[in-house]
Formats: sequence, structure tokens, C-alpha cells
Amino acid sequence: MKKLVLALTAVAAFAAPALAADMAPRYAKAPVVAPVAVANWTGCYIGGGGGYGLWNQENTLYDDTTAPRTRVTNTQTGGGRGYFGTVGGGCDYQFPVGTWNFVVGAFGDYDFAAIKGDPNFTLATIGREKLSSQWSVGGRVGLLVTPQLLTYFSAGYTEAHFDQVNLFSAFAGGGPAGFYFGSRNYSGYFLGAGDEYALSFLPGLFWKTEYRFSDLDTQTNPLRFTAGNALTGASIDSHKYVHTVRSELVYRFNWGGPVVAKY
Repeated sequence: MKKLVLALTAVAAFAAPALAADMAPRYAKAPVVAPVAVANWTGCYIGGGGGYGLWNQENTLYDDTTAPRTRVTNTQTGGGRGYFGTVGGGCDYQFPVGTWNFVVGAFGDYDFAAIKGDPNFTLATIGREKLSSQWSVGGRVGLLVTPQLLTYFSAGYTEAHFDQVNLFSAFAGGGPAGFYFGSRNYSGYFLGAGDEYALSFLPGLFWKTEYRFSDLDTQTNPLRFTAGNALTGASIDSHKYVHTVRSELVYRFNWGGPVVAKY
């Protein structure tokens, strides 16, 4: 009996350290947090779409036979409305500022339009004046609200083409008035604001919407007789403004390359 007790005591002595080791608490290393990847807006793109636009103008009639020429009428307002298509392209660069991501870029676009209206010259005449095209070059700066949504402001130089206007009598019958004024380019600046969103069903495809205001310069438009194109001795000074809302599908060539955000 005494030998049995001694044997059990010896087994317990050797087993205790091993049991204590098995019962000791185990500590695991904290998992490494992976860097957060955000979409990369740096690169170039092309786009196309359309929209609705309107132009307004301030017109003043002058007598050119005097020196200096004489103002004949008060300033009259007129305008046109219509639709347009647009194509364009550009390049952007994304950069971080603190926890924010900004995008700056340059772009150009061309609008082919049919925005028509009455010039309203108070000459007992009527006519149809059409903005047929407009091109713009400029830049934009924006903020990424989310990795897929950019809000931005744009600005730059623009030039619009207005077609020749043939004038008709405003009285009953409405026959040709016998004079016209020619086509003219108006140049100026534009300001805009919009957003661009990455569509999830096709990598690289975006949807962009922008409002744009253009302030164009004042041009002098000589009135000419239809027969022989001789000057009538009168001209119209016209200052024009253009408002457009455009929506486009944009394809970015390098979409998908991540930018790692450091924390």
C-alpha cells in the first residue's frame, strides 16, 4: 500500500506541469488591417450624349448712316429653345488632401444643336434664328463624395455659331421682308456644375450630368438686302447668353486601377 501511494504521488508530480501548460491562456496576434482601396479617377476618357438648351439675347437697332451711328430702338430681348447632342473627351488627375480625394482635369466638347427662336428686332419683322453649334474647352475641379461619385465645378472658353436669319413681314401674309443678317460666331466664357457617377454594371462606364451657363460677347450684325447683298444702312448689336443641361455616358480607359488610401 505504501509503495502504491508513492507511485501515484510521483505520477502526479510529473503530470502537473504538463497540465498547467495545457490550461495556460493562449494569446493570438491581432489581425493586420488591409489598406483601403479607392477607385482611381486619374486618366483619360471620351463621352457622348445630349440635352436641352436655351439662349437669350439683348438686341439694339442702330442707324449706320450717321457718324457716329445713331441708336434707333431701346434694347429688346428675345431667345430660343431646343435640343442638342454633344461629344467630347478629357483627362483627370486624382490627389488626396488629408482624408479627402480631389480630382482636377481638362476637357473639350462639341455640341451640334437646333436651338431656335425669334430674334425680336422691333422692325415689324419676324424670323427664325438658330444656334446650330457650340464648342468649349476648359477645366474642372471636383470632390469625391464617395469613391464612385464625383461632384465638380467647370469653367473655360466657348464659341457658338448662329445661322443666317432671313426676315419676314410681321403683318398679315408674312411675306419676305427683303433683307437679312448673316451667320455669326459669338465667343465668351462658360461656368458649370455637375456630377459624375460610376455605373456598376460595366467597369469604366460613367454617367455625367452638368448645367452650364455661357456669357457670349456683343456682335454687330449689318442688315443686308436679299437682292444683291447690299447694306441697308442699319445694323443690330446683339449680346447672347446660353443655358444648357447635358447628360452623357462617359467611358474611362483606365478605370479599375486602385489607389491605396493610407491611415
